[in-house]
Amino acid sequence: QVQLVESGGGLVQAGDSLRLSCAASGGTFYTYIMAWFRQAPGKEREFVGGIMRRSDSSTDYADSVKGRFTISRDNARNTVYLRMNSLKPEDTAVYYCAAAENRLYISRSEGDYIYWGQGTQVTVSS
Repeated sequence: QVQLVESGGGLVQAGDSLRLSCAASGGTFYTYIMAWFRQAPGKEREFVGGIMRRSDSSTDYADSVKGRFTISRDNARNTVYLRMNSLKPEDTAVYYCAAAENRLYISRSEGDYIYWGQGTQVTVSS
């Protein structure tokens, strides 16, 4: 059974930076495409960004975070990261990491991801 555990969330001010981590266990991490999603209060969960299997592999980002957020992964540590810079109040949400297997590209659809973490809260004050 694959488990994903996020950490690193918190309360920050607009303009600050934060790094989220997602540690995986119980599976073959290097075979998964990893992604971050977020869900703000009253809104649907949305794609933030994703990274292919290799640590130096391609990434994809939602337009709302492109240029501010960076996804990376360390396959030796079974961990994926989300570096968030220049945070805005509208980035406030619960952030989830997710894993997909047997796929050839980074999907932006949450239905294509089979393993999910429990989420970590990020709150950005103005």
